[in-house]
Amino acid sequence: MLFIKQKIDSAKWFIDAIKQRQHTLLSTMDAIMNYQYDFFLTGDDTEMRPMILKDIAEMTNLDISTVSRVANSKFVQTEFGTYRLKFFFSESLQTDSGEEVSTREVKKILNDLIDAEDKKSPLSDERLTELLQEKGYNIARRTVAKYREQLFIPVARLRKEL
Repeated sequence: MLFIKQKIDSAKWFIDAIKQRQHTLLSTMDAIMNYQYDFFLTGDDTEMRPMILKDIAEMTNLDISTVSRVANSKFVQTEFGTYRLKFFFSESLQTDSGEEVSTREVKKILNDLIDAEDKKSPLSDERLTELLQEKGYNIARRTVAKYREQLFIPVARLRKEL
């Protein structure tokens, strides 16, 4: 009789653990969808707001480490494609007007500038920094270099075409 009671208790604990996991995942995804509402409407990743683990942890009343674990190995299928939950998190950068923008937006503009450059005379990181600052993005040259590397774009001298 004790053996059966232990097995039933173990099964109940397992079912509760699965329910808890489901609730955590659902509340985390709900918070992400609310936070990145414009992206989920349009699919345009320049619409994404800067969002860090702490933002979602505060919205869900979960620990940051729990949100991190949930976001680490999960995916979400949208009408615009399938994304890792980590995709929705990005740091922020301040513009001259004090507005916070996602680093993803800055990377997109950086990529566009490089795509449009004269390949005979590619833009240096210094010049890219100046162009971004003219557009109102308060960014350092070393940050431009870091973003360029993250986008797998080589330095200006290696982008030069004859």
